[in-house]
Amino acid sequence: MPDPNIRAIAKWLIDGARSAPQPQEVLSQLCDRLVACGIPLWRVAVFVNTLHPQIIGRRFIWRPGADVEISEGRFGLFDTPEFRDNPVAHVYATKTAIRRRLADPGCAMDFPILQELRAEGVTDYVALPLFFTDGAVQLVTCTTRRPGGFTDAQLAGIEAIMTPLARVAEIRAWRRTASTLLDTYVGHDAGERILAGQIHRGDIEDIHAAIWLSDMRGFTALADRQPPRVLIDLLNRYFDCQVPVILEHGAEVLKFMGDGLLAIFTIAGDETEACKRALSAARQAQANIAELSGSTMPGLRFGLALHIGDVLYGNIGSGNRLDFTCIGPAVNFAARIEKLAGELGRGILASSEFARHCRGEFTALGEFTLAGFSSAQQVFGLEDEIPVR
Repeated sequence: MPDPNIRAIAKWLIDGARSAPQPQEVLSQLCDRLVACGIPLWRVAVFVNTLHPQIIGRRFIWRPGADVEISEGRFGLFDTPEFRDNPVAHVYATKTAIRRRLADPGCAMDFPILQELRAEGVTDYVALPLFFTDGAVQLVTCTTRRPGGFTDAQLAGIEAIMTPLARVAEIRAWRRTASTLLDTYVGHDAGERILAGQIHRGDIEDIHAAIWLSDMRGFTALADRQPPRVLIDLLNRYFDCQVPVILEHGAEVLKFMGDGLLAIFTIAGDETEACKRALSAARQAQANIAELSGSTMPGLRFGLALHIGDVLYGNIGSGNRLDFTCIGPAVNFAARIEKLAGELGRGILASSEFARHCRGEFTALGEFTLAGFSSAQQVFGLEDEIPVR
C-alpha cells in the first residue's frame, strides 16, 4: 500500500492542486511535498508540448531552494542533435520510462547528458512519460544525489503521483492552449472576453477607441504576378512590419482582411494619449515597410487611416459561427479614408477628430465626398509626408 504521505500528495493533485494557481507553483509545491516525504530529489524537469504558432513546448525545472525555471522550445527543436541524443526523445518515441543508476559503475552511459549528470554528482536518473487522455505523451525527469540512488520505495512514491500529475498538467495545458489560440486568432482582449463567457451572439459593448485600418497598395496586381506561396510569405513579412508595433503601443489587432488590417486603441480616459500612441505606431510601421521595400520588396507601400470614435465591440455572426470584432459608422469612416489615401498618394491619413489630438503633425488636405456619408468630410495628411503618385 502506498505511503500515506504519498497518498496525500496524490489527493492534492486529484483535487486540482488548487493552492498552486500557476504551473510553476504546481511543480514547486509538488517537489517540496515529495522531499518532505523523504524522497531526495535534486532536480525535476517537466516537459509539456503546447499548441502555439511559434513554440513547440515548455520546460519547467525545479531545484531545491530555487525558483522554478521556465523555458520554451521553438519549432525545429525535435530535429536537433541535442534533442535526438537525449533520453527525453527516447521516452517520447517509445512511451516507456528510462532509468539509469549512475552510481553503478556498469551503468549504460548511452546518452551524452548522463556523463554531465554523473559529473555533477547525480546518482540516479529517471525519465517517466505523462499520459494525457487524448493519447499525447508529456514527460517528467527526476534525479537524485543520494548515495546509491533512489530506493525502491522512493521510486514507487514518484511513480504513484504520475497519473494524478498528468491530469493536473493536462487541465492546465488545455487552459493555456485555449488562451493561446484565442490570443492568436482573435486578440488578447477579445480572447479574455470569450473565455470569460462572452460567446453569445449579441454580446456587444459600446467602446470609444482610436481606429487603425491599413491596406497594402497594389495587392490585387501583385497577387496576379506572384506564386501563391511567395504571396503568402510577402503578406506575412508585411504584417510583421505592423503587428508587433501595434501591440507594443497597447492596441488590439482584431482582424486580417486579405492584405487589410483592423486594430483599435481602446480609450478609457485620455483621447490625446491614445491618438499619440496610434500615430507613433503608424510612423514606425511606415518606416518598417519602407525598409522592407528598400531591401527585398521594391515598390511595397501601404495606406493607413486613423480615426477616433465609438464602435460596437463583440460577437457578430450567425448561429454558432461568430466573429468577435467591431463595427459602426466610425469603422466605415476609417475604411473610406483608407481608400482615399491611395487616390491622394498618401501613406497615412487621419480624420479631423483624430488630427486635432496631434497638433503639428497633420495638415488639412481639403474636404472630400466619401461614399455613405451625406456631407463632405475634412481629411488630414502628415505634415512631413511627400505624396507619391
